[in-house]
Amino acid sequence: MVAAARVDLDSLPESEVVVLAQRGDLDARELLAVRYRLPAFRLAMQLLGRPEEAKDVAQDAMLRFFTSLDRFQPERPVLPWLFRIVHNRVRDLQRQRRRRRVDSLDSFLEDTGLEPVSVRPGPEERTQRRQLQRKIWQALGSLSAKHREILVLRDYQDLAYADIAAVLGIPKGTVMSRLHAARRSLRDCLEGFDTPIDPGPGSASRSDR
Repeated sequence: MVAAARVDLDSLPESEVVVLAQRGDLDARELLAVRYRLPAFRLAMQLLGRPEEAKDVAQDAMLRFFTSLDRFQPERPVLPWLFRIVHNRVRDLQRQRRRRRVDSLDSFLEDTGLEPVSVRPGPEERTQRRQLQRKIWQALGSLSAKHREILVLRDYQDLAYADIAAVLGIPKGTVMSRLHAARRSLRDCLEGFDTPIDPGPGSASRSDR
């Protein structure tokens, strides 16, 4: 099969791009790298809170992504698979370091604009929402790793329950019960704040996908 021209790759279904990449098409591999390196970094950043560590984890995850690409089933969505690699690398790093601080996160989010996808305030309310965002992220940093990661995957990365189960390697029912407990813990952490807190975009407004 002749590799598709680079200009045509963007119009192809993801599964076809993956097949081309598995066959060694360099343009297809580059397209996958461009599409997914930022989501990999954002997830690592949201879980770790340190830019340099998140960058290292994301780069390592992308390397593992491509070295294991031949074992991937093209009909499956790429993002949950990649997020599982990122999650495992974050867990490895956390086991090595045994630290949970996120003190560099606030300034980094301001400098780069990499805000959680669910928090995009307009100009007139940006200052107030940024302050609220800081409080939420500080509260996230105080949660257990299990609670923090499941909130990030559901409420910031917008993954469905089944995909979260695949990323974390747990049953879907465990995802639902753990998410409920995590939101309750987050709400408890924010209880004393003056500004009313929305527990996240994945609460009552979304269905169980």
